[in-house]
Amino acid sequence: MTSPRTRRPEPDRLAYWQAMDSGRLLLMGAAAMLVTASFAVSGVLIHGHLQPQVDWHAAFAFGGFVAFGELLRLALPGGREAAPIAMVGAMSYALLLNEPNGPLNNPKLPAVLVVAVCAVGMTVGALPHIAAGRPAGLTGMCSRLVAVAGVAFIFRSVVVGFLLKNGMWELELAVMAVLIFFGWLIDTVIGALIRADDVGALFSVALVDEMQLQWPLGLAVGASVIITVFSVQVLGLAVLIAFIGPLLVTQVAFRRYAGIRATYLQTVRSLARVTEVAGYVEAGHSRRVSRLAVSVGRGLGMAETELLALEYAALMHDIGQLSLVDPIPGGATVLVSRADQDRIAELGSDVIRRAGVLDEVAELVRCQAWPARGHDPAPPLGSRIIRAANAFDDMVGSSTDRDRSAAAIDRMRLDPVGYDVEVVDALRDVAGRRVPSRL
Repeated sequence: MTSPRTRRPEPDRLAYWQAMDSGRLLLMGAAAMLVTASFAVSGVLIHGHLQPQVDWHAAFAFGGFVAFGELLRLALPGGREAAPIAMVGAMSYALLLNEPNGPLNNPKLPAVLVVAVCAVGMTVGALPHIAAGRPAGLTGMCSRLVAVAGVAFIFRSVVVGFLLKNGMWELELAVMAVLIFFGWLIDTVIGALIRADDVGALFSVALVDEMQLQWPLGLAVGASVIITVFSVQVLGLAVLIAFIGPLLVTQVAFRRYAGIRATYLQTVRSLARVTEVAGYVEAGHSRRVSRLAVSVGRGLGMAETELLALEYAALMHDIGQLSLVDPIPGGATVLVSRADQDRIAELGSDVIRRAGVLDEVAELVRCQAWPARGHDPAPPLGSRIIRAANAFDDMVGSSTDRDRSAAAIDRMRLDPVGYDVEVVDALRDVAGRRVPSRL
């Protein structure tokens, strides 16, 4: 008989390829065709002498800039990856009006060459990650490449000739700003589509979340692209080296923000385990309730900031049990009286509120024992979700028995006063299927 240890990697590989069969596979296929066509057309144009002289110094400089940016990828909240320095290099090359060492007023830098240079730069920058055993980041690279290609083809095929004839830098600035926004929007929409598919969120909610998370970084990248383009055209390629410093400072600021959020979550998870270590609740209870709650909240269309507070609250929903002299058997608060449930919730809320930075989380924990109907004021949605997820896990635990799960759902459905019907329906949809472990 095969042991569980030898069988465990099999579902992980299956889940990965199942994800690849959705939006990721389509994105990677589109990027692969784009890169193949770009290399083929670039080769024909260059070797067939159908294009004016190309400034290879600029191609190597911007390609190296892109590779450096891919090497220093940035981890964002929710398991996302970004490469702002790479995007600055790629967008700047796509929007370069005049090649520094090429013919004066040369609008003939082909968009296909821009795509080919950026693809090579991204690949070179990903090689150290692959060599170190880290993910290659193909999804992010493909998304960025598609965004840059869209901007390059519009600018180099439609706009650049008009700008050169007009000669107004103000107009060039306005056009660049619009195209940079367009590229950012492409990257954001693709990211939202992939994320909605990965975590089962509504696309409209995922899109708003992506925009809220990405706009500060997009604004910094856009401003850097405009400055880089004008500076390179006036001062030459050497200015790229000078821009690395400020871009690194900006990236460090975003990295610290992501690190703070990750530290918060690790601290909360550690606090949640106190009740398990002390024997007040069953091992893994808090994590299971958190996963269920986040999955239900996502199915109900909650925004990512709300989901983060919900995850924190669900992880620490039982921390008030530490005040009990005699632990509840199995830690199942669904078995105790309403007064005891309220007392545990209030004590837990007080503990969380003392931190001074998680007031919203404390409020969700405080209201978790309130019935869905008949209480004035009504409990917030997050508290209703935690109440249902906690009751479900108290009744089912770590069991995967579908009949047991169905019986728990039916029991909650028979109590529409205590449990929100909409929440229970969403819980029924997510119970029994694998839910994501993080936002």
